[in-house]
Amino acid sequence: MFRLDIECEDFYYYCKLPKLQIFASQILILDNYTTKLLSSCCKMSNIMTEGITVVEDLYKNREPVPDMKAVYFITPSEKSVHALIKDFSGKQTKMYKAAYVYFNDYCSDQLFSEIKASCSRVIKTCKEINISFLPYESQVFTLDAPDAFQCIYSPQRKGDKNATMEMLADGIVTLCATLDENPGVTYRTDPGKNGKDLADLVEKKLGEYYDLDQQCNKKGKTQSQLLIIDRGFDAVSTLLHELTFQAMAHDLVPIEKDIYKYQKKGETEFKEATLNEDDELWVKLRHLHIAEVAEYVTISSLAQMMKKMPHFRKQMTKQTVHLSLAEDCMKPFHDSVEKLCKAEQDLAMGVDAQGQKIKDPMRTVLPILLDKNIKSYDKLRIILLYIFNLNGTTEENLSKLIQHGKIEDCDIIKNWNSLGVSIISKSGQQNKPDRKDRAHEETYQLSRWTPFIKDIMEDSIANKLNSSDWSYSSKCCAAWNGSGAVSARQGNKSSLQDDRRNGLKLIVFIIGGVTYSEIRCAYEVTEANKLCEVIIGSTHILTPTRLLDDLKKLNKQTKSEMSLQNEKKNQPLSHIV
Repeated sequence: MFRLDIECEDFYYYCKLPKLQIFASQILILDNYTTKLLSSCCKMSNIMTEGITVVEDLYKNREPVPDMKAVYFITPSEKSVHALIKDFSGKQTKMYKAAYVYFNDYCSDQLFSEIKASCSRVIKTCKEINISFLPYESQVFTLDAPDAFQCIYSPQRKGDKNATMEMLADGIVTLCATLDENPGVTYRTDPGKNGKDLADLVEKKLGEYYDLDQQCNKKGKTQSQLLIIDRGFDAVSTLLHELTFQAMAHDLVPIEKDIYKYQKKGETEFKEATLNEDDELWVKLRHLHIAEVAEYVTISSLAQMMKKMPHFRKQMTKQTVHLSLAEDCMKPFHDSVEKLCKAEQDLAMGVDAQGQKIKDPMRTVLPILLDKNIKSYDKLRIILLYIFNLNGTTEENLSKLIQHGKIEDCDIIKNWNSLGVSIISKSGQQNKPDRKDRAHEETYQLSRWTPFIKDIMEDSIANKLNSSDWSYSSKCCAAWNGSGAVSARQGNKSSLQDDRRNGLKLIVFIIGGVTYSEIRCAYEVTEANKLCEVIIGSTHILTPTRLLDDLKKLNKQTKSEMSLQNEKKNQPLSHIV
């Protein structure tokens, strides 16, 4: 299985970096974005093992170390390149003995010329390694571009859209290059043509990166597939209260950058825990229903662990973290979320838990809107789910809903139109896409909804995507039959790295954000199907609150705030732990 956040040695393999021990006892220089990139793949201990003794921030003042070499792993932005040049120009004492420069992406001719003119004498290596995405989990990546939502969907920022699409295409192509894949590109048709526009760009850039004919016939390898989907394809899954652990925690608990702050009982000091794949228990629990998590991390299981595990203290600490997190999830659940879940599931499914059709959705919605203890955003979520249930409503009905719920931010509702989701019903508008009948699948009453993306993944693997909804951008589309993928999964453990590098892959990219429930689907489909592995990615990861915040700003953004091809948000070096 391919993993996007794996051991340091695999990072070098995928990024085509040399093994750093050839620069033994050297300094590693990072900028904001490459700090996040490297920390998503490696721990500080991994980096030290590879021969790096010091990690420095490119933008901060540093003491010269003229007897040591430095490895620069930076973005090819004007700010980073000028900081590199500053280290070696106009100084009597050189900052370092020599520089080995690696850009994560394409460096423009202009910036390359500046480097050549200013400090070529000290640069021993200057390479582009083409990795403009952040590994988030073993099967998840982002392009670290949350502002792309505004650039693509805001009517006020139409001038930023083309550059944003170019940036997204570049990121997707570097992912494919890192995986050594030249996939067939398929996109879901959408009213805004975002899927088609991005698919065409990706196809063009893939063609430039690869020799198309040779790649299609490479070693008889069955071509992997890339699906590109616009966020409006499934509005429901972005708003539901999910009760699987990871999605529920990020919805109900204040978790920032995957860091959860908690207090042990009887203590006043807050502790921090990072929720990532270094925590094996988190990996086991994250996709379980909260009811199963509660059983798994009870006090009795802690006692059993103390008896059975030789390193029980470390394990007990992790159990305590997840027990605390589960408790923090259950508090709001018992307060109001349980009531919300029932109403949300009925609206999303169109039937109640007994399978009876919801004949009057307004009767489901009104008690929520009139409840003074329900938060405004939760009322907004219910109103939107009601509208999606009806495939649009009338202006008069919408005004009543807003009035009953005392909603002030009504733009959040109306701005869904910019995502191609109808709020006011129109004659002749498209019906909702058909969903698979999963009534036979065992599930919880408050978790009956399955994100559309799971249907799409399964249909793609089975070669059953509806041709009226999907179009092929690729000039080279091999049959999607999974040949060779099954045997890749049947190898022994020693061949695991080769398997995950060579196995068949379905890559899914969602424009405008991916939810934790959709991320879970990628793992579930991979687990259930030996034909291929699903890798899912997006511009960024969504929570319901974050999405509603983005929608609130959608028609208020009046000017470009950033160039998506320049600097990423500031990230301190302490993020590598």
